[in-house]
Parts: sequence; structure tokens; C-alpha cells
Amino acid sequence: MTLTTQNIEPHLEAILTSVSDPEIPVLSIMDMGVVREAIEVDGIVKVKITPTYSGCPAMDVIGDDIVSAFAKAGKTAKIQLILSPAWTTDWITPRGRKALEDYGIAAPLTSEADKEALLGNKKIVKCTNCGSTETHLVSQFGSTACKALFKCDACEEPFDYFKCLK
Repeated sequence: MTLTTQNIEPHLEAILTSVSDPEIPVLSIMDMGVVREAIEVDGIVKVKITPTYSGCPAMDVIGDDIVSAFAKAGKTAKIQLILSPAWTTDWITPRGRKALEDYGIAAPLTSEADKEALLGNKKIVKCTNCGSTETHLVSQFGSTACKALFKCDACEEPFDYFKCLK
């Protein structure tokens, strides 16, 4: 699945790009692909966001951060949470995937590769420290529910892997 069509007015995009994901501060909410729409109607910026998973605790913070970012720009923003279509890791931008890797979190694989990796069947998750694929699953859950904890057999460093969500 590829990123669904977004309706984001260009003059609002820079403000949205300045808002970081609260759990992964090196990513903007635009790089995460959670912003589905941002339009300005009668002086009010209406922003639709999709959670990365149902019940994601970061969505309240993201909504508040969007409102604050627009307030600093002299605009009023209203946030609407939309659940359909469901967010997928396919919506993370290439820049976002690179930022994840640079930050020490392995970017999500394809859904089939992800299943194999989380079953521990294949050594396909690349270590963010040394680049080796000689890695193994330590725990299905990492620092947050959307991540798994892996360890590199080559450099022995632990690292998070962002699970593929479809």
C-alpha cells in the first residue's frame, strides 16, 4: 500500500514539518505520514491526523503540538482524528526511514519480511550500529509497542526495530 492522497495546503506544510513525533523526535509528523489533511477555512486550520496504531498515546501530544505550532504562527488549528484508512508503515517517507536508521531504529521491512524477522526465522533486520544482518530478536516489544528489540550478533549492540504495520 502506498501513501494515500493527502490534501495539505502548501503554506501549511512547513509548520506541520516543524512538529516532531513525540516518541521519535528526529521524525516530523509529516515524515511519519500521520497528517492526512491540512486546509485553512475561514481563518481556521483544519488538520486531520491518523494514529500509527489504535490507542496510540502520542496522538494527544501530537494534536496539542500542532495547535501550538500554528498558534506560534498566529493561526488557530482544529484537530480531527481519523481512523480510516488505517495508518501503515508504508506512509513513512524515505527521509523518515533514513532518520530512523540514523537515530538507531531499524526501519520497517515489508510485511512478509517482518513476519519472518519477528518469528526469528531469518537474519534480515540490519543493525543500525554496524550494518550487519547477523541479528536476532530479543523481545517482540521494544521501547514502545510499535517497536521490537533486536541485538546484533556482530557488534553485540541492542537496537529497536520499527515493526511493519499494515
